[in-house]
Amino acid sequence: PAGGSSGSQNPVSLFTLVHRIVLRRPQKQTPEEILSVISPTPPNMSEAKEKIALVTGITGQDGSYLTELLLDKGYTVHGIIRRSSSFNTGRIDHIYKDRHDTGVKLFLHYGDLCDATNLITIISKVRPTEIYNLGAMSHVKVSFDMPEYTADCDGVGVLRMLDAIRACGMEKTVRFYQASTSELYGKVQEVPQSETTPFYPRSPYAVAKQYAFWILVNYREAYGMHLTNGILFNHESPRRGRTFVTRKITTAVARISEGIDKTLYLGNIDAKRDWGHARDYVEGMWRMLQVDEPDDYVLATGETHTVREFVERAFAVVGTTIKWVGETGTVDEVGVDANDESRELVKIDPRYFRPTEVDLLLGDPTKAKKQIGWESSTSFPDLVKEMVEEDLKMVRGLKMDPETAVGQN
Repeated sequence: PAGGSSGSQNPVSLFTLVHRIVLRRPQKQTPEEILSVISPTPPNMSEAKEKIALVTGITGQDGSYLTELLLDKGYTVHGIIRRSSSFNTGRIDHIYKDRHDTGVKLFLHYGDLCDATNLITIISKVRPTEIYNLGAMSHVKVSFDMPEYTADCDGVGVLRMLDAIRACGMEKTVRFYQASTSELYGKVQEVPQSETTPFYPRSPYAVAKQYAFWILVNYREAYGMHLTNGILFNHESPRRGRTFVTRKITTAVARISEGIDKTLYLGNIDAKRDWGHARDYVEGMWRMLQVDEPDDYVLATGETHTVREFVERAFAVVGTTIKWVGETGTVDEVGVDANDESRELVKIDPRYFRPTEVDLLLGDPTKAKKQIGWESSTSFPDLVKEMVEEDLKMVRGLKMDPETAVGQN
């Protein structure tokens, strides 16, 4: 075993190994000395110029789009996936090849942001030039039900990643992207929100992400590491999980249109969000790591829309006009079919309200446009239309759901 010895001595356990590396590493210890403990085989230094990306959260919406982008740019991509009772690779099945095939550029590893030993092992083997940390417990409402796990994964998990990089002696060679979030602004202190807007998190998810943001800034300043926070405002796509409000809406619209369901239930329909397309935003992630000086960037469209408007546009795609009846902004408000008011298509369910709501998010992407040449290219109407049309295909059995790899009908 790595770090073990023969004779009467006992091999070094992984726990002891990590303890030595992460907690007791001498300041003057060289990367070669560290690697001699972690890996029995020294790295091939000729591979240093190869573009190798390590992506956590690779099976998610952003991870799948980012992987497509990186493969198109000639990267070798390694993804970390969590072990679960069901295989959840539906979003990347179309680009995954068996490692026995020739020309394979995508590899998957079991891992978890809550396991420091595992992260060190993967990073030491992969030797990435870029790391994109997209893995997280990312559902805001669920974070109120699982606050401790959210803090451990989304907050301390980032610290584990950074210390794993240092333990492998790669703090000067790897570039690291952290998926931050507009939820940091929470109870917004100014409109629009930019990189200098004060944070006011309103959920366990956002609080954990705030820790991740500042530990990144601290390590960047303390150790000279190339670490970047991407403060991304809401970005959606047909690959969005169906528990998120946008995909919940488009899935319901498709199912109602096909006569499968009758009603869509939502919480706060007057919440305002800055919605873009995930495909556009992953290019911004990549651009952030191509500049020599690490910094933090907001990615946003610069316009905001209500959940109510998203609902109206989604139903319009299938030829249905929504009329709102009842007292506005209350649980008694109902969205009916304007041509047949007996059809109650949208109802308010107070169970979907958050304990502390975020009412308005509107990003200012000026810095990203000026410094990395990025801007959103998909309009709000086009985003909604694409999502509804793709869900219609899935409901009709013409296409598999990328989240579950099964049909919805």
